[in-house]
Amino acid sequence: MALSTSTLFTLAILLRITLFIYGLYQDLHSPLKYTDIDYHVFTSASLYTSQSHSPYTRETYRYTPLLAWLLLPTTFSPPSIFFHFGKILFASCDIVAGYLLHVILMGRGMDAGRAGKYAAIWLLNPMVATISTRGSSEGILGVLVVGLLWAVLKRRIGLAGCLLGLGVHFKIYPVVYGVSIVWFLDRETMGGFKSKRVSGKGKKGIKEGGERRSEDVWGNITGFMNWERIVLVTTSLMTFMSLNALMYYIYGYPFLQHTYLHHVTRIDHRHNFSPYNTLLYLRSAIPSPTPLALESLTFIPQLFLSLFLIPLTLSKHDLPTTMLAQTLAFVTFNKVVTSQYFLWYTCLLPLYLSTPSCTLITSPRVGFLAAALWVATQALWLQQAFELEFLGVSTFAPGLWVASLLFFATNVWILGIIVRDVGRGAAAVQGKRNV
Repeated sequence: MALSTSTLFTLAILLRITLFIYGLYQDLHSPLKYTDIDYHVFTSASLYTSQSHSPYTRETYRYTPLLAWLLLPTTFSPPSIFFHFGKILFASCDIVAGYLLHVILMGRGMDAGRAGKYAAIWLLNPMVATISTRGSSEGILGVLVVGLLWAVLKRRIGLAGCLLGLGVHFKIYPVVYGVSIVWFLDRETMGGFKSKRVSGKGKKGIKEGGERRSEDVWGNITGFMNWERIVLVTTSLMTFMSLNALMYYIYGYPFLQHTYLHHVTRIDHRHNFSPYNTLLYLRSAIPSPTPLALESLTFIPQLFLSLFLIPLTLSKHDLPTTMLAQTLAFVTFNKVVTSQYFLWYTCLLPLYLSTPSCTLITSPRVGFLAAALWVATQALWLQQAFELEFLGVSTFAPGLWVASLLFFATNVWILGIIVRDVGRGAAAVQGKRNV
C-alpha cells in the first residue's frame, strides 16, 4: 500500500523530530554523546565569526566560511534553544532534498504513490535522519546535488551552473558532476539539431577535400560548444570563483589552506573506512622522502574513475545513475571514508533503483546480497574500531585493515552492478529505436 505524499513527508518530519529530541536526552544523560563532534567545531567557528574573528581560529575547522555564516544563529541567546539551530537546518535540508527527488521521479512519468516509495528510501532512512540530527552538514550537499540534477533535467542551465559552482565551493567532490553534465548536454539531449556537414561532388569535392576536413573539425568544435554547455561552464566558474575571491579577500590564505589544500595531504586514521586507513596510519610515522607522498597519489584511481571514465562512458545514457556511480566511486576510492560520506550517494540512490534495468530490484537475490554485504562488512569494521578506540585493543592489523578491504570490495562490486545496468538500459533503449 503506497503512502500518500502528505503522509510520507509527515513521517519524515516526525522521524527527525523524534531523533532530535532523543539526541537532547542522550546528550544530557549519557557519556556517549549524540551530537557529532563536528557540530561543536561548526558552532565554535560561528562564535568566532560573530566576534569578527576568522572561523579558522577554531582548530580543525576545514570548511568554507559560508557554513560558519549559515550557523550564526547558534550564537544567539538563549543558547539552550539557538545552539541547535544547525541541526534543524540540516534536517530541513534532508526534507527539501527528498521533495526534489519526489519531483524528479514524478517527472519520469510515475504517479505520486510510486514516486513516494522510492523517495522514502531517502526520507525515511534512519541513517540519513540520524546523521543530520546529530549535526552533520551533509544535508546541505544533498539539496545542492539533487537540486543541480533537477535544474539540468528541467533545462534551467543557468541555475544548474550556479548550484554546481556553489556545491564545489562548499565541498570539493561535486566537481566530478561537471564533466558528466557537460557531456550530457549535447544537441540531441537538449532537443536541438546537429551541425550539418559540408559535402562535395566530383572533382570539385576532391579538390576541396582539405577544406572539407578543416570545416568538419571546426563544425565538431562548434557543435560541442553549444549554448547550454557555454552557459553551464560560465555560470559555474563565475559562481565558484566569485565565492572564492570573496572568502580569500576576507580571510586570506588560511581560507585556501583549510578549505581546499588541507584535503590533498590529509591523513585521518580515525573513523575511516578506507582501505588506505592502515597504510596512512603507518605512513604518518615516516617522513616522506619525495614530494609525491602516498596521501597525494591516492587521488589517481579515484579521479580517473569519477572524473573521466564513468562520466564519459555513461552520462549520455542515464545522467542520474551516472552521478550515483561517480559519487560511489569517489567515496569508495577516497583515502578518507566516514559514515557522513555515505549520504553523498544515498541521495541519488532512489533515482537508480527506479530504473527498469536496476539489477538490485529486478533480481531480489542480488539486491538482498548487496544490502547484506554492505551492512555486514560495515558492522565488522565498526566492531574492530570499537575494540580499538574504546577497549584499547590494537586491531589496526590485520582486523581493521581486513574489514576495510572487505567493505571496499563490496562497494566495488556494487559499483560494477550499477555501471553494467546503465549499459543494459542503454542497449534496451537502442534496441527499441531500431525496431
